[in-house]
Amino acid sequence: MSANHSGPGAGRRLPVLAFCLTFCFAVIIGQLVHYQVLDHSALAATANRQRTWTKEVASNRGYIADANGHILALQVVEWQIDVSPSLVAKPDELANRLAELLGLPREDIYRQLTSEDPWVRLASRVDYETGEAINALQVDGITCIPIHRRSYPEKELMAHALGIVNNTGDGFYGVEGYYNQELKGTVGLRRVEQNPLGEELPLPPQEESFAWPGASLVLTLDRNIQYIVAEELQRALEEYGAKSGTVLVMEPRTGAILASYSYPNYDPNNFAQADIDLLADPVVSKMWEPGSIFKIVTWAAGIDSGTISPGTTFYDEGALEVGGRVIQNWDRQGYGLVSMVDGLVNSLNTVAAYTSTSMGKDTFYTYLRRFGFGALTQVDLASEGPGMMKLPGDSNWFPSDLGTNSFGQGIAVTPVQMLAAVASVANHGTLMQPYIVKEFISQDEDGPRRITVEPMAIRRAVSAETAATMTDMMVQVVEEGAPKAAVPGYRVAGKSGTAQIPEPYGYNPTDTIAAFVGFAPADDPRFVLLVKLDRPSVSPWGTQTAAPAFQAIAQRLLIYMQVPPDDLRVALDQ
Repeated sequence: MSANHSGPGAGRRLPVLAFCLTFCFAVIIGQLVHYQVLDHSALAATANRQRTWTKEVASNRGYIADANGHILALQVVEWQIDVSPSLVAKPDELANRLAELLGLPREDIYRQLTSEDPWVRLASRVDYETGEAINALQVDGITCIPIHRRSYPEKELMAHALGIVNNTGDGFYGVEGYYNQELKGTVGLRRVEQNPLGEELPLPPQEESFAWPGASLVLTLDRNIQYIVAEELQRALEEYGAKSGTVLVMEPRTGAILASYSYPNYDPNNFAQADIDLLADPVVSKMWEPGSIFKIVTWAAGIDSGTISPGTTFYDEGALEVGGRVIQNWDRQGYGLVSMVDGLVNSLNTVAAYTSTSMGKDTFYTYLRRFGFGALTQVDLASEGPGMMKLPGDSNWFPSDLGTNSFGQGIAVTPVQMLAAVASVANHGTLMQPYIVKEFISQDEDGPRRITVEPMAIRRAVSAETAATMTDMMVQVVEEGAPKAAVPGYRVAGKSGTAQIPEPYGYNPTDTIAAFVGFAPADDPRFVLLVKLDRPSVSPWGTQTAAPAFQAIAQRLLIYMQVPPDDLRVALDQ
């Protein structure tokens, strides 16, 4: 006897089931209508995005040349060679050919060509011609990828002034960093179609904006002068056992930087292997307490303000108390009754402190600001620092600073600040803005367009009369106080400096920074030159180390610039 499960309940469930099925079909049909009809444009746009790809087209970074047109930085194309070993049909033959082209051991190449890895980097940074030759082989499994790279033909010679360009094409430090946007140009865009594997299809781009090349720069730097200062600085570092050093050369009439070299340095072609602390340019970023070369500024301020004259006398007892601090001369000796000329020739700290305190704090620091200290010079080099100058009213300024600052202690400057200040004395008292780019070369629809940078006067630091007086006094300094800086046949104006090195708990008892700054010929300066040697071991004194290095460079510069000796120039002018 079989059981019958049909009944009134089953009959009631059938309409409910039918309604549910009908509702589901209605929802599905509604969704189909929505996607196929109402949302067709959105779907099409999504599909189009998946089928297309917007790629950047790199712009060509501008080149950098020296004042005479020698190329210092340019874009080059190198190749990266990759291999898919499973696709290489004849590894024996290919290994022979690639070994010949790449100059690599055949065994190493064969091992890579027969590797079980799906992909192998065969070589990177392959020169353009070799990469083209490999590309021309048209061998399955070999992929040649062009890589745009910045090249610096002079290597370490111009490293700090030029800076670097990283792997993404952005410049840092030096000229590359300061003018990064101008050099980069404008990136182009191409919207292209691609297959499901993400490979570009050989079809015209849907959209395209062309890349625009960056501007090229012509510098004020002279490669030949750079060679001279680099060679002489290296010689001085070795001869005097200095740890590091900087040489900076400037044209006083314009502020144009003719040479800028520091050691240790690095090869910008391989900056990734360099110590990161070496990348910044010491000329604009490394400050130091300048010591007695700063007396040029103090004496100029004293004369210009009417506080002193060359004949003003002071009785030097070898020590002078300022703000509770006793200031002594470098040799701890008293010189008796001295003139201001004697004080500068013998580099007396007591006379410097007498001059600054006689001026008073307001006048003294006003002149320091006129000379550009405590502020950026605005030189067109990246990462410039302002130095460090405490002012009355600052929480860390003390009355004794008025005395110590007068001879370059307790105040910190950068090489470019110091040289620009001295250049103003050589330039009849007018402070010029230092600069390193003299011309921009850009491309527009009509072809190359050149823009020349004009020198810019910032302000008058001292009067022309004061500058002339200071020049004569600085000539006496060289002739009587620093004869190792003298150049036979020329009047040279200059001043040495021997600076103590500050440490957390005072000053280093033995190490110094030796410097010499000056210009030549004194009556018509063609250049102003700073030589700075850090921690010389043979002698701590600037007169014994930096001065002879200054003389060697100055003599070679006068010959290179074809400047006749003073007596011949006078005869020619008559």
